Amino acid sequence: MDVTITHNNITVNSLFHGILIKLLLLVNIKRIRYNERHGGMNMIPKIIHYCWFGGNPLGEAEEKMMATWKKYCPDYQIMVWNEETFNIDEMGDYVKEAYEEEKWAFVSDVARLFALKEYGGIYMDTDVEVLKSFDPLLQQDGFMGFEIETTISTAVIAAKPHHPTFELLFSDYKNRHFKNPDGSLDEETNVDRITDILQEKGLELNNELQEVMNLTIYPRVYFSPKSYWTHEINDTNETYAIHHYSGSWL
Repeated sequence: MDVTITHNNITVNSLFHGILIKLLLLVNIKRIRYNERHGGMNMIPKIIHYCWFGGNPLGEAEEKMMATWKKYCPDYQIMVWNEETFNIDEMGDYVKEAYEEEKWAFVSDVARLFALKEYGGIYMDTDVEVLKSFDPLLQQDGFMGFEIETTISTAVIAAKPHHPTFELLFSDYKNRHFKNPDGSLDEETNVDRITDILQEKGLELNNELQEVMNLTIYPRVYFSPKSYWTHEINDTNETYAIHHYSGSWL
C-alpha cells in the first residue's frame, strides 16, 4: 500500500511538473511573440505614446496627425496618457501643482518621461505628422533630435524601457515644485531643461548627428524640419516626421 501511494505521488508530481513546463513554455512563446510585435527586447518597442490631459476631446487637427501615425506605423501600439492612465497624485509636487494650475503641457513633460522609462517606445506630441515608418530607427537604445540648432526637441523622443537617461530625466522632476514660494510658476520648458542636462554630459549645440548619454541625437531635419518662426518646411528623404507647433496643449 505504501509503495502504491508513493508511486501515485510520483505520478501526480510528474504530471504536475509536465503541466508546469508546458505553461512556462506557453508563457515564453507569448512573450516572444509580444516582443516580435513590439520590437523585441533589444529594440525600442513598437509603441507610440501621447499625452492628452484636461478632459477635452481630441480636435480634428490632432486626429489628422494621428491618422499618419497609423498609416505609416500600422503595427505599433498607441498608448494615451491622461487622467485615467497617469496617476497625478503619485508623481510628485511638480505634477500635482501643474495639474492644479491646468498647465497641461507641463504635466505632459513628466508623463512622457514616465511612459518611456517604464514602457519604452516613441513619444510624440499630437501635432506631429509622420511621413514614414520609424522601424529603421528602432535598433538603438534611444533617440532625440534637434528642434533648432541650439536646442533639443521633445516632440519626438524614444527609448528602450528603463533607459538610464530617461530614469535620470524623470527623477529630475521628483523634488521640484511647479509653484515657487513667491507664488510664481516654474515654466521652464522641458526643451530647455533637457538640453541643459544633455549639454552638461557632452552635447554639442551644432545640429549634427551625435551620441550623448547612450542616445542618438539627430539633426533637426529628421523630426523638426519646420521652422518655428517662419513655418517653412525643409524636409528631405531623411525626414521621418514634422512637428507642426500647433500649441494645442496651451
